[in-house]
Amino acid sequence: MRTASLSRTTKETDITMSLNLDGRGDFEGSSGVGFFDHMLSAFCKHGLFDISLSCTGDLYVDCHHTVEDIGIVLGKLFLEAIGDKYGIKRCGSCYMPMDEALAFAAVDISGRGYLADNVEYPQEKIGDYDSCMTEEFMRAFAMNALVTLHINCTGKNAHHMTEGVFKAVSRALREAVSIDPRQQGIPSSKGTL
Repeated sequence: MRTASLSRTTKETDITMSLNLDGRGDFEGSSGVGFFDHMLSAFCKHGLFDISLSCTGDLYVDCHHTVEDIGIVLGKLFLEAIGDKYGIKRCGSCYMPMDEALAFAAVDISGRGYLADNVEYPQEKIGDYDSCMTEEFMRAFAMNALVTLHINCTGKNAHHMTEGVFKAVSRALREAVSIDPRQQGIPSSKGTL
């Protein structure tokens, strides 16, 4: 099984997390940010990833450090769990409708961290979560997982749009990390990712 665990402590957050890429879609634990936990749960369910999370953060400031640092840790775990990338499909994409919102995500497990985020959220807050934090989370994840990630979304409701984005990204990642029985070796003409 492709798994990884990590603890990371800074002056702003204390995070312990484990990831199973070949899981059942289970999320346990809490970030301390209710809506973000809802998104992490959706991420796990749609990607069939298992995540266990313990986190304390400086939420008296705002949710920024907590959300971004969880993205950093999740990216590092993803990079470790994917291993040598032997036999993976490498790329994945997904359109995800969520009521009036339509999200699209495309990912390449390229060995190069990059985020292209083309989403404008119409509301600044979703409960105790700042809408702008979705881009910060995805950037932290992509840069630390060393994946190229493109995200687009249209809609009128920031909750629907954000949920669509998390689901689209997780389904694209699920496709990219899946094993292709026809793939012999590393899926790159360079021989490395």
